[in-house]
Amino acid sequence: MSVTNCLLTEDQLLCSICLDVFTDPVTLPCGHNFCQNCITQHWDSSTNCQCPSCKEPFYKRLSLRVNTFISEMAAQFKDSAERSSSDQQVAKPGEVSCDICTETKKKAVKSCLVCLASYCDIHLQPHLTASPLKRHQLTDPVENLEGRMCTIHDKPLELFCKTDQICVCMLCPVLDHKSHEVVPLREQFERQKAELGKTEAEIHRMIQERRLKIQEIKHLAKLSKEAADREMADGVQVLTAMIQSLERARADLIGSIEAKQKTTEKHAKGFIQELEQEISELIRRRAEVEQLSRSKDHLHFLQSFASLNTSTFTKDWSKVTIHPPSYEGTVRTAVDQLEETLGKEMKTLLHEAELNRVQQFAVDVTLDPDTAHRALILSDNGKEVYHGVVKKNLTDSPKRFNPSCCVLGKQSFSSGKFYFEAQVKEKTRWTIGVAKESIKRKGIIPLCPDNGHWTMWLKNGDEYAALVGSPLRLSLNSKPQKVGVFVDYDEGLVSFYDVNAAALLYSFTDCSFTETLCPFFSPGLNNDGINSAPMIISGINQTDLLKK
Repeated sequence: MSVTNCLLTEDQLLCSICLDVFTDPVTLPCGHNFCQNCITQHWDSSTNCQCPSCKEPFYKRLSLRVNTFISEMAAQFKDSAERSSSDQQVAKPGEVSCDICTETKKKAVKSCLVCLASYCDIHLQPHLTASPLKRHQLTDPVENLEGRMCTIHDKPLELFCKTDQICVCMLCPVLDHKSHEVVPLREQFERQKAELGKTEAEIHRMIQERRLKIQEIKHLAKLSKEAADREMADGVQVLTAMIQSLERARADLIGSIEAKQKTTEKHAKGFIQELEQEISELIRRRAEVEQLSRSKDHLHFLQSFASLNTSTFTKDWSKVTIHPPSYEGTVRTAVDQLEETLGKEMKTLLHEAELNRVQQFAVDVTLDPDTAHRALILSDNGKEVYHGVVKKNLTDSPKRFNPSCCVLGKQSFSSGKFYFEAQVKEKTRWTIGVAKESIKRKGIIPLCPDNGHWTMWLKNGDEYAALVGSPLRLSLNSKPQKVGVFVDYDEGLVSFYDVNAAALLYSFTDCSFTETLCPFFSPGLNNDGINSAPMIISGINQTDLLKK
């Protein structure tokens, strides 16, 4: 690099022995210049006294003096170079630093694979100007230059042995890798760089896959948190009700015992007051008797004696007593009543909690007119259906039920959980549940799991049954006005609920679902208007559920 305030170029001020700017330069008779210390050490280590550059011999060791002109020029160049080097970027942690800088390590701009050293801009100049150094192989700055040299032949690693999958030098194919497939590093670099693109794409795919998995896990964690919150809310509601029942039972027990005790105390108090009154009267009589006994007046004595008759106190207190009430069995009776009350209340609360929990999975179901029997009348919004007696003039497509008066929901499900409700108020016959989308639509097909149906029905106004094969009669405490259907596809569960009573009606368990499921409805035949009321698919307000 040229220095603007110096008359000479840098290569003219370099010692060809140390390859650095002259220090105490001396001039030989042949005209070549060297550092005084460099030429002295060179002659000390050599048997001949000659010029290292032109090889001109000298018959005796010369007495050399410092060339003051060149020395001043070298000093000027060094000062200018040092000022210039102060502007060089200092090597930061993780960056390759110059191996020549002694005090402040500058950032290296190149590394030499021959010298096995890295250089900043200043110390790189000899490799750019000195003819012997121009032939050295320079590369972008790298650490561990020794690792770029062949450990066997001490040559740069310039080839790649595809047989052994290692980098080798130019001598390796001749000596140690004969008959091996060897290619230039650049060729292998281009090939593997192309493969690296595929690897990068695969890594990108794996990153995206893992990000999606993170989203999935977060979603599952959120669902778990929501389920935990609901479960805690249900648990708190149930336990709070239990505590309230216990507190009421405790208050009733204490009240009952206290009432008996107060009655006993009232009786005792009445007896005591009556006895005290008689005692007062008897004390008065005793005083009169004592006074009369001291009288000497015969007439007065006899006249007063008749009035002292004690027979007026005729109550026989020997038979009067207080019978403490018996408390035996009071606690047991209270506990038995509490147990019965808790059983009813807890059962109701648990059913309400369970129903509330499954209602969280409510879906919007509408009826599919393409599957409806021709005698079924569907509302425009697809939420109501009833038997219309007269068949409509519709094509009997493969999807349409015939002769069974059934209809499927448009929505289908092949995983997860879902719930829907239908109002069956004022109906004497209906069927509700889920069915495989692939069920047979033609002919009389018994409704049972083996044929792809999981349903329950009402017939004859009061006969409820789960259709497990042959109808399984269900004994219900009340007549459902609205029926809820919950399906857990993955767990193989189908449950039916009396929504208003919050009661579980029946559950199909251990079902093995392998196909898509659809909501299944049958409003039953009109039966001369007795069963003319429609089945109505109910909407569920999620906001109201959250308030429960």
